[in-house]
Amino acid sequence: MLERPKLSKKQRHERIVAELMATSTLRVSELAAELDVSTETIRRDLYELGEKGLINRTYGGAVRPLGTEPSVTERHGMMVAEREAMAAAVVKLLKPNEVVAIGAGATTTHVARRMAAECRDLTVIAHSFSIATVISQNPTLTVLMCPGRYNAREGMMVGAETIEFLQSYNANWAILGATGITPEGLSDAEAAAASVYKAMMLRAAETIAVADHTKFDQQALAIWGRWHDVRRLVTDKAPGGAIGRAMERARVDITVARPRG
Repeated sequence: MLERPKLSKKQRHERIVAELMATSTLRVSELAAELDVSTETIRRDLYELGEKGLINRTYGGAVRPLGTEPSVTERHGMMVAEREAMAAAVVKLLKPNEVVAIGAGATTTHVARRMAAECRDLTVIAHSFSIATVISQNPTLTVLMCPGRYNAREGMMVGAETIEFLQSYNANWAILGATGITPEGLSDAEAAAASVYKAMMLRAAETIAVADHTKFDQQALAIWGRWHDVRRLVTDKAPGGAIGRAMERARVDITVARPRG
């Protein structure tokens, strides 16, 4: 029988964070058995992840912090195939000469890349520097960059000046990600970002929420949209249970975009 290759510390950390995305509680003994390392190694891993704010340590294990997710830089390497598939589905809805407000985030950055590659003659309102940089690579796309207070962890502008700026514009679409999706609606780990998303949603004729299935049944700090405000969800798996029923009652249009292969 072949032995499983040992994971590096970085790989173990990524695996632990990914496991906490799927289940809210993990135990040291279970992690040690699954990752084929000692319980002492797992405890050190949990200590380091706790110091970074990615988990909350408990007696005997770890739990996912409410409304917490890795930084946008770390998230760029997660769910890449799923995000690319969702981005391709989103841009099919956009037409030349429309105005699009787009929120910050790893998933929306994938959407921005696809917009730059495939769209023409759009005006894009952004509060994320990475999204503005990607969009500006297409000379037919005009970028309006929001002012405000810079959030370095997420690479975005937030605050009263950002909201005031957005209130001066109308948009055909708001394209927004989420940290959490529940029957109640959509939420974000950053309260300031949620305020920006809500402002974008209120200035847009229609809102597209774009988020993968790991966000289902996750609660984050600040709710930015209820289902009756969000008419479309683009995701990689159809939501079921209470979320699916809530979306059905609100007549939300669900697009399931599965990665190739």
